[in-house]
Amino acid sequence: MPEIRTLDVKAALTEYYTTYYRHTLGIPGWRDLVAVRLDDAAYEGQRLVALERAVGPIRGRRLLNVGCGTGGFNVLAENAGAEVWGIDESPAAVAIAQARMRRGERALQAMAETLPFPDASFDLVYCYAAIEHVEDARRSLREMVRVMRPDARLYLHTNNRWSCFEGHYKVFWLPWLPAALARRYLAARGRPTAYLATLRPLSRRQCLGLLDAAGGRVLRDVDLGYGRPVGGPLWPFVRLYYRLFGVTPYIEFLAARREARA
Repeated sequence: MPEIRTLDVKAALTEYYTTYYRHTLGIPGWRDLVAVRLDDAAYEGQRLVALERAVGPIRGRRLLNVGCGTGGFNVLAENAGAEVWGIDESPAAVAIAQARMRRGERALQAMAETLPFPDASFDLVYCYAAIEHVEDARRSLREMVRVMRPDARLYLHTNNRWSCFEGHYKVFWLPWLPAALARRYLAARGRPTAYLATLRPLSRRQCLGLLDAAGGRVLRDVDLGYGRPVGGPLWPFVRLYYRLFGVTPYIEFLAARREARA
């Protein structure tokens, strides 16, 4: 791993996200997405605003970002006054996060299933667009609850497996497609298909069931994604599908330990 703070951050970010958006996902507009990641203060700032709207100011609080990626959110959370830690399984992403953060040693390569922290270590656990990537969501949520202090909060976001939008490939999606047909659908759109095997999206029922088994409870939903139309002219039909079957496009909630005060 490169020594902390010796990395050319712009070059590393460019290489990392070009590989991801252009080669791994085959997104036609990959250059625009890389540009967003190179100057991600606005993008990550929206996430920070949503977090503080849900939990109040984070200044002085100890925060763990599970799946911190290249550390853009961590930097803004540090600037907002939190003591910020992050874990990610990607050594390349962690090296970039370390180089960007004020306290780079607080970005660690680790798995969500085995968080390298003692029990009751954090006031906030933040997991945004990461739970769908872990090998074992049950163990990962158990670990997140384990490291929460008694009155800590968990903020979790993930795409609903029954949503009509695949947020990584950024395409309209038919969620009931078998895996073989899903691969053919992507291939027909000229997209690489290997990354599909790394995604393990959860339904809302699955996610809440795993949280309950881990000893957590939902306090309130935050943003379920109804305001984000997908499918172009198919949107009225997608919206009807959501309403008829009670599907929420996203799973995004604030949670606490089950024994904690509301």
